[in-house]
Amino acid sequence: MPNMEEKGQVVSEIKEKFQQASGIVIADYRGLTVAQVTQLRTKLREAGVEYRVMKNTLVSRAANEVGVEGLDSYLKGPTALAFSADPVAPAKVLMEFAKVNKLKTFKIKAGVLDGKVIDAEGVKALAELPSREVLLAMVLRGMQAPLTGMANVLQGPIRKMGYALEELRKLKAAQ
Repeated sequence: MPNMEEKGQVVSEIKEKFQQASGIVIADYRGLTVAQVTQLRTKLREAGVEYRVMKNTLVSRAANEVGVEGLDSYLKGPTALAFSADPVAPAKVLMEFAKVNKLKTFKIKAGVLDGKVIDAEGVKALAELPSREVLLAMVLRGMQAPLTGMANVLQGPIRKMGYALEELRKLKAAQ
């Protein structure tokens, strides 16, 4: 059994992960086979997410020391944590994995987004967000729309004058 010094080191390591990560997802990993866990770890690693199984008491102690309140109610039973600098990546990968493998026992318990605890529904909503590139394109399109509209409005009189000159030319050609 680890002594208090070793537990203190683990708590400080978890604290460091809480401080560095902007997105953390807490999951119940029961019912996964070794092959499924290996596949999940591979997908998470590819997305730049660290996945660890940790003791609930040590996670609770580290979260309280960092200032994350309300996490204790989710730290019951087997718990795995996925840490990432990208707030959306762990939620997307874990939700997609659960959906693709049709897992009934694997479930998302909660998440921590920039120091705030969110429930499983919040994690699901986070996972359903479009990618960063799509969101940036939507913002750019929103910024560009008024400029495009204004350009069309300013071209209107010039266009009408062109139509009038074309009709005048046709009238002169017909005479």
